[in-house]
Amino acid sequence: QTKGKKPLFVQLVLDNIWSLYEAVMKRDKEKIEKIVTSLGLKIGARESRHADPKVHLNAICSQWLPISDAVLSMVCSKLPSPLDISAERVEKLMCVGARTFDSLPPETQELKSAFMKCSSEETAPVIVFVSKMFAVDAKALPHNKPR
Repeated sequence: QTKGKKPLFVQLVLDNIWSLYEAVMKRDKEKIEKIVTSLGLKIGARESRHADPKVHLNAICSQWLPISDAVLSMVCSKLPSPLDISAERVEKLMCVGARTFDSLPPETQELKSAFMKCSSEETAPVIVFVSKMFAVDAKALPHNKPR
């Protein structure tokens, strides 16, 4: 960077995305056609002629860089295996609030082993975990500061 060179990520990824974005927004048909043919994409005439260039850009990007495939592959490669979960973590997931695992009904406590096995057999119980996340401003969170 000190000699005016771009980082490799910028050269290989960002420059290509920026050039595509610029070509579509400026409606440079020759450049768009060159990009689409070099990537081997099939863009419909309806998207190409649409008044809003963002529709055309979305059509190209959804075929070139499909986000669903990228997210799924990252989840598969980065999230830990459910088989590696500890017994204590399972108990925390199964208990709500101040309740302890021992206070749960015996039928629910028996699900702990099935939860840890993650079995896909026909006889295995089906376990569904529902979670709700709330967006909270950082200022509203407690900070472990002495008062």
